[in-house]
Amino acid sequence: MNRIIVAAWIVFSGFTGFTQKELTLKDAVMQQYGRFYPDRTVMVEWIPGTKTYSYLSADYQTLKMGNVKKSASTDLLNTGDMAKMTGETFNYVNVMEWKDENHFYTSAGNKYFLINAATKTADQLAVMPENAENAKLCSVNGKVGYTIDNNFYIQDGEKQIQVTNLGDQIVSGKAIARSEFGITDGIFWSTTGKYVAFYQKDESNVADYPLLDITTRTGSLNSIKYPMAGQGSEKSAVGIYDLETGKTVYVKPTGDPEDYLTNFGWGPKDEFFYIAEVNRDQNHMKLNKYKTSTGELVKTLFEEKNDKWVEPEHPVYFISDNEFIWLSERDGFMNMYLYSAEGEMKKQLTSNKWVTQEIVGHNAGVVYFVGTGELPTETQYFKVEVATGKQTQLTKGGTHHASFASDFSYMFDSWSDVNTPNVEAICDNNGKQVREVLKADNKLADYKIGTAEYGTIKAGDGKTDLYYRLIKPSDFDASKKYPVLIYVYGGPHAQLVTNSWYGGASLWMQWMAEQGYLVYTVDGRGSDNRGFEFESVIHRQLGTVEMEDQMKGVEYLKSLPYVDGERLAVHGWSFGGFMTTSLMLRQDDVFNVGVAGGPVTDWQYYEIMYGERYMDRPEQNEKGYADNRLMNYVENLKGKLLLIHGTVDDVVVMQHNLALVKAFVDAGVQMDFFPYPMHPHNVRGKDRVHLMEKVLTYIIENNN
Repeated sequence: MNRIIVAAWIVFSGFTGFTQKELTLKDAVMQQYGRFYPDRTVMVEWIPGTKTYSYLSADYQTLKMGNVKKSASTDLLNTGDMAKMTGETFNYVNVMEWKDENHFYTSAGNKYFLINAATKTADQLAVMPENAENAKLCSVNGKVGYTIDNNFYIQDGEKQIQVTNLGDQIVSGKAIARSEFGITDGIFWSTTGKYVAFYQKDESNVADYPLLDITTRTGSLNSIKYPMAGQGSEKSAVGIYDLETGKTVYVKPTGDPEDYLTNFGWGPKDEFFYIAEVNRDQNHMKLNKYKTSTGELVKTLFEEKNDKWVEPEHPVYFISDNEFIWLSERDGFMNMYLYSAEGEMKKQLTSNKWVTQEIVGHNAGVVYFVGTGELPTETQYFKVEVATGKQTQLTKGGTHHASFASDFSYMFDSWSDVNTPNVEAICDNNGKQVREVLKADNKLADYKIGTAEYGTIKAGDGKTDLYYRLIKPSDFDASKKYPVLIYVYGGPHAQLVTNSWYGGASLWMQWMAEQGYLVYTVDGRGSDNRGFEFESVIHRQLGTVEMEDQMKGVEYLKSLPYVDGERLAVHGWSFGGFMTTSLMLRQDDVFNVGVAGGPVTDWQYYEIMYGERYMDRPEQNEKGYADNRLMNYVENLKGKLLLIHGTVDDVVVMQHNLALVKAFVDAGVQMDFFPYPMHPHNVRGKDRVHLMEKVLTYIIENNN
């Protein structure tokens, strides 16, 4: 057994009579990112063209300026100054982006301003309608793009420009493809500010799905569009609006109308734009180059195919007028490839056997980027020289979050690991520390908190290492036998075990450990940051391989002399809810109790974009869908199972759970069900305390 890290989060006092505080479940749930969150420098923003950066005071009321080499700081302005300049109320100094050495953008309510921090004056840029959403400021021209209902608008001062007016079935300016393919928004200002691009989707072929609103006197219908696997999908387009002419040109897929238009990116001078078009089967991608003024397809620069899936998640990244970088998993790991503007691959810039996560910038022929490095549980920063391919690791150990000066001469680095709450430092562009900014204390030092052990086990294939976390109570006694709660997610694009403060765990797990439990998590095959082979082994059989790996975790737990192998529980949410229910029904002699939140129960009820990538369409993979349809296993249930769902869940619709409940009823099998009225896919806010009390009490009472 390879135990890579052992961390003890408990501070013993040398004073006689010292009593440590008890962590309450309410505090564990509500204060992880509040009172217990490690101290840090808030809202660090580098000021362009300088060696200085801005940040907020501890009470968020004052904007301060720090210097690369000096520990002393300067006060720039405060919320009172902002109120005098703008006539608006500010709860904190909101620096959206620095425009130059003296000016930054901010917003208050529905108004946008350009603030002069030197003269303490403000220019009002735009007054937005009260019902505006998805606002996107252009830092070049000060205009704001936004949506109202399904249409796209631009605000120019007090002038409103309505760009689209296309009816209820056509949605403009919002994220498309259910936010898959790295898509997070729907508005893209060009480099010069002359154009603005926006995503558009025609949902006329997408089925309506009813959500019940119980807040009205009689329940009312909130009808959403929900494209289920194998059914009609949205038809995507990209609009390009010319602010000078007021005209819009549209681009649609070059292939099937249901192809995806993903990863929109502008060229360096706005003459061209680029779209990664992916077919609906998601096994063929074409990177297309278009002429901005006409929307005409110039050429397909290159194509990628894979018999499992192709999933572009990053747009073109230009490092000059004539060269761009493309991120691809084509060699098995996300790496960088250098292309000419005409689509000629000049070279593979990186050939790492680990995952590149994001490009953060470039300067003077050097590209700066984020990746896992050799240890997939970490996040590190690197640079690579374009000409030579020489790669330098700038950070080491733990999980890092860094921001760079405009010329990339310095970076502000904040990092943690399982033993370190938060350390901040200014470093040069070789990673050498210039000065330490902050070293945070452990805010749980006075509380009874147990230990967390980290290590690896072998996957179901007998060869692949899987990373686990095992939390033990503060009074752990190896001579005793402990029940175990396994917390699981298990699906793509998620990683639960990391070399960061708390190790990626939620604080409620520490509370549960203090109730006399071990809390265990393992990231099985299919999860994030391990490369394409590791993830794609789940193709066409979601749940099968993931269950094998969870059972290897169970096998490991049962090998430990202090584990009570007869008292195992399992809990997870979303994909983790699917895994929890799968384990309860398909490994029915292993777990006494399970709590599944928002579970997928039948992949034919899940959305097209995610579901068809991993499972293909139902008619193409009847066996895969049937093998992992949980309704087929309800008669196997032996332990206690609690199903939970938000009643207005628009991600995993409640049909999943209700269909499973009906199958249990039809089979005459008892289980438990608890709805959270008017909550979407997750239960947040104060109600989350109620949720976790429900989950953990159910486990404690039934794990016997």
